Amino acid sequence: MLTGHHLSSLVVDRLCDQSRGESTAVTCFYLDFAARKEQSVASILGSLLRQLVGGMEKVPDGITKVFEEEKKAIGGRGPRLPDIVKMLRAVTSSLRTFVCIDALDECAGANRVKLLNSLHQILETSLHTRIFIIGRPHVRAEVEKRLAGRVISVPVGPNKDDII
Repeated sequence: MLTGHHLSSLVVDRLCDQSRGESTAVTCFYLDFAARKEQSVASILGSLLRQLVGGMEKVPDGITKVFEEEKKAIGGRGPRLPDIVKMLRAVTSSLRTFVCIDALDECAGANRVKLLNSLHQILETSLHTRIFIIGRPHVRAEVEKRLAGRVISVPVGPNKDDII
């Protein structure tokens, strides 16, 4: 039986294979219900940013500057959500990017809203960015609402043979 995690992995593998040798980035994040507290919107988007920057020959100066400034704060902290969104917008605006998010339904409700709103902000300036989201049917309306006009929804579910 093909599960959501399997489908996401297949999509990520396919995108990576197809984009090899091109100026394209593929990022992914797998949400986990058991790690809800650790998976803040900033940590999710921060992970996507790390994946994007990790594939670059040189880290853009603007990103380096933000991280250096935040390190100077008491105790050294990471960038805040608005800064992360701004950096993602900058990087993805000039790079064909695929973002894959698995198990969106496992994200806490308030975080899910912030995440979808942040993704919407990124899509506003990143015309070549595509987002692939997997989640249970109950999050579909929320995705369509938050990413209005930028969504093609494809229901995927088990058939009787899978259940048997």
